[in-house]
Amino acid sequence: MQQQTISLPIGKATLTVPAEDAARILIDSFVHAKDPAAAAQKTPRIGEYWAAHGGIYAGLMRGENGQPDYHLIVAEGADGFMQEIAWGGCEEDEPGAKSEWDGRANTLALARSEHEHPAAEWAAGLVIDGHADWYLPARRESALCYANVPELFEKDWYWTSTQFSPYGAWGQGFLDGTQDYLHEYYEFRARAVRRTLSI
Repeated sequence: MQQQTISLPIGKATLTVPAEDAARILIDSFVHAKDPAAAAQKTPRIGEYWAAHGGIYAGLMRGENGQPDYHLIVAEGADGFMQEIAWGGCEEDEPGAKSEWDGRANTLALARSEHEHPAAEWAAGLVIDGHADWYLPARRESALCYANVPELFEKDWYWTSTQFSPYGAWGQGFLDGTQDYLHEYYEFRARAVRRTLSI
């Protein structure tokens, strides 16, 4: 049986492809078509406000363990910033908040814990520019913020969502980029972030 083909004019040339392949490509393009509004939107430069995403673009974050890479967005303005807040849950181990990469998973685990975690609960409860998926960044996400957009932060310590031990959590210093163990009952600054997959 002879395979059917489709011929497509391209300028002065003609492209001939098997009909089955052409149909598969066409169907795949419909199935995986992006929202036209999202497709038209370009990723801003690092440090610029990203209008559709409610904050300032901090850069591309590598996905953990084969997960897709994603864009990290830092909340802008007073709503997404807390000057003094405790991490909470002192002396309590939180196994779901140990990720150095996934601040969203850490934050949800802390916000749903039977113990009080003020910083994570605050971040998880934010709604900014219609987005309700803000969270406390993990240790590696905080390091990306220091590397790419340190001007968005005061030269002080900020909580991450990554627990170090039952008595402390990792903090990110924005004076010199240091990360260290901070006692969970102390109050430090917090800044919310959110993410979006590559467009």
